[in-house]
Amino acid sequence: MTTINGGEAVYRVLKTNGIDTVFGLLGGSMLELYDAMYQGGQIAYVGARDERAAGHMADAWARMTGKPGVVLGAQAGPGVVNIVTAVAEAQLAYSPLVVIAGAITRADQCKDTFQEIDQVALFAPISKRSVMVTDPARLAPMLEDAIRLANTGRRGPVVLHVPRDLFAAGIPAFEPAPVNIARAGPAAPSDIAAIAKLLSEAQRPVIFAGGGFKWGAGRDALMALAEKLEVPVVASTGHADVMPHGHPWFAGQAGPRGNVVASRLTRDADVMVVLGARLGFNSTFHSNDYVGADTRIAHVDIEGAAVGRYFPAEIAAQGDARLTAEALADIAPRPNCDPWRAAFRADMDDLAAERTAEAALESLPMHPRRALAEIRDTLPEDAIVTLDTGNTCLQAADRLAHYAPMSLITPLDFGLVGFGLAAAIGAKAAAPDRPVIALMGDGAVGYTMIEIQTAIQNNLPITIVVLDNEAWGAEKAYQQEFYGGRLLGAEIRSPRFDKFAELCGGQGIWVDGPGDMGPALEQAIASNETTVIQAKIDPGALMTLRKDLFKTPQTS
Repeated sequence: MTTINGGEAVYRVLKTNGIDTVFGLLGGSMLELYDAMYQGGQIAYVGARDERAAGHMADAWARMTGKPGVVLGAQAGPGVVNIVTAVAEAQLAYSPLVVIAGAITRADQCKDTFQEIDQVALFAPISKRSVMVTDPARLAPMLEDAIRLANTGRRGPVVLHVPRDLFAAGIPAFEPAPVNIARAGPAAPSDIAAIAKLLSEAQRPVIFAGGGFKWGAGRDALMALAEKLEVPVVASTGHADVMPHGHPWFAGQAGPRGNVVASRLTRDADVMVVLGARLGFNSTFHSNDYVGADTRIAHVDIEGAAVGRYFPAEIAAQGDARLTAEALADIAPRPNCDPWRAAFRADMDDLAAERTAEAALESLPMHPRRALAEIRDTLPEDAIVTLDTGNTCLQAADRLAHYAPMSLITPLDFGLVGFGLAAAIGAKAAAPDRPVIALMGDGAVGYTMIEIQTAIQNNLPITIVVLDNEAWGAEKAYQQEFYGGRLLGAEIRSPRFDKFAELCGGQGIWVDGPGDMGPALEQAIASNETTVIQAKIDPGALMTLRKDLFKTPQTS
């Protein structure tokens, strides 16, 4: 009987399931798997400089491909612990991440062994499942279960802990079959009919579209529904790419991180059809400031427990966003709401004029909105943008233009600083023919700047735009508005990140002021080199988001 070791078994399962790229940081806990990947030659490996960053790369790769992203925690103990942040990020982004986490050998467990911690318990609260493999024969089946669970229903991370000796243990050779992933259908026909009736009665209807359309490749179905009904569509936070920028029925991102037109639509609507979104905190603050108290809501989500959880739903249904939109387009009538449509178009014209005015700001240091306008006007239509969390990215959230499917990757509900650079590398690995731009503040890029070297070493050229206001901008804004301008810890000084890129073998571009950002971005993309564009922006151009968290503003 032919035998293979555990490392080869893992390799075969990953290969069979279309996982052609994995991310990690080399460690001693699973060298048999690394050797199997080397000898098999059909799975690319991107070696990061920090396991957290490797996890973000795998997260972004998963969002781009729709497959589970795989990260190798190749060193038991500290290497695995470093992935915690990435798993928490994936959990709150509903991103299908599979962590293969090295663990100490079975014989050494529970002996206060070197690098021994309770890894299973550590990840349990922040994953769909955290489980230890204890039998070599169960390694492949449990990895298949992890792939299935990560990518079924509401997606999320699964952590599979594998003792060091299982990678070396012999098992009978086998050829795995692809894992079957169950997919949800549309909402029930009775619910579809009820939503269609509700729309027929609407005077001020809006469609609230979320990430379910991205995971379900549902952009065309959403556009077809909007075009048939001639009803405005707003996007949930972080999903401003659910429809192309400039589409006549797309208002952009709603809520506290959105624009005034989209937020007014959701607040003033008499009927709101929510598809593939939760109406969660990031999109609504759970407040009637963003969702009208009297709005009649039809809510459809793949996770039934999310439906009607934060706002009462007149029609509550479980189903896939794309399939529900297709079924609804077949029977829903065009609502009789021409005044609402006309008001929407007028509001969008006003918003476009406001954005045009921002593009003409000439102040020095450069206003961040001028920089964002130049970026918006320069981005190729197939560009992928990754955003961080922070004051600058808050202003960017609804000021960029996304045209192609899967063009925007953000930290979503975890609000993670330091996500964008690593995510850009993962996105580039998934879509090597598309330009990828990470937009970050100066504080954020400091978290993972060493991964610039990872991009260069792995021939994954990305552009990192650093909008440098010499501050932790969100916190500085709060200290200025609510604590009398008493700044402690808010102001920072950073190195020349553009020069650091050059030291790593990439390209650095320094932007001096208005008019320079667009040409710099064009140069970076055309070069096909990993490039850092560093631009000083106005440190006073800050905005506050959570005014409800603090006491009355102080003046001194």
